[in-house]
Amino acid sequence: MHGIRGVSRYRTVWISDTHLGTRGCKADYLLDFLRHVDADTIYLVGDIVDGWRLKRSWYWTETQNEVVQEILRKTRAGTKVIYVPGNHDECLRDYTDLFFGGVLVAGEAIHVGADGRRFLVIHGDEFDSVVRYAKWLALLGDWAYTVLLALNGQLNRVRRWLKLPYWSLSAYLKHKVKNAVEFISRFEDALADEARRRGVDGVICGHIHHPEMRMIDGILYCNDGDWVESCTALVESYEGRLEILRWTDAPERVGAWVPQALPQGLQKGLADGLRPAPKRAPEKPVSA
Repeated sequence: MHGIRGVSRYRTVWISDTHLGTRGCKADYLLDFLRHVDADTIYLVGDIVDGWRLKRSWYWTETQNEVVQEILRKTRAGTKVIYVPGNHDECLRDYTDLFFGGVLVAGEAIHVGADGRRFLVIHGDEFDSVVRYAKWLALLGDWAYTVLLALNGQLNRVRRWLKLPYWSLSAYLKHKVKNAVEFISRFEDALADEARRRGVDGVICGHIHHPEMRMIDGILYCNDGDWVESCTALVESYEGRLEILRWTDAPERVGAWVPQALPQGLQKGLADGLRPAPKRAPEKPVSA
């Protein structure tokens, strides 16, 4: 990644689970990412807008609106944007093969990498038995998850005040709870099996808010993560190299703390004053 004003260009970018329309959405980080990353093709891999939450109560911020506008600006500049709906924006599945503001809605996609590898691009909720067969339980889980994210927000406001980097309580608990770990493993295996059945080299998905890239019996499983916990995206270089970018790891990422409307000079001054001192070196991106 480049500095705060630099722009990195990739062949392809995958993002999912932004959950626009919720308080848990890290729209400031996402907007910062979109302003510093360009690509020939961007896949929106589901749960971009949280229709479940918006049905219950309307919540939409100016920053979330700017995220949408930034994506539309990229389509006007020539970026190909493909929207593969998930379960939270499932209403869009009725409009597959149609364009909205230059964005193509597709039920799923096959992506051919620069190195010739073929990947199934799918949100992944079809392989979640709770979503498929017990939607009431999924809705209950969504409510509990919202409460956890609210606690996570309070915790990170304190961490910002202490000039500590972003840390996800919900992601930490997910990794520590045995049942959650087992669910993630079963989900990953199911997606790898589907890719194998389709005769492709790998699968790229979202849904479970767990960024990951690993080989499963000869199939490359990639999950691009989310923008409520991890703030991650999957990117492809022009040589076909894949890696996961974690947008909270780089200390120059100040989108969460510096209002975009401030003049550049003042914005830089605030960034210098609010940049957290990292306690450890940022993790190296996973690549394949």
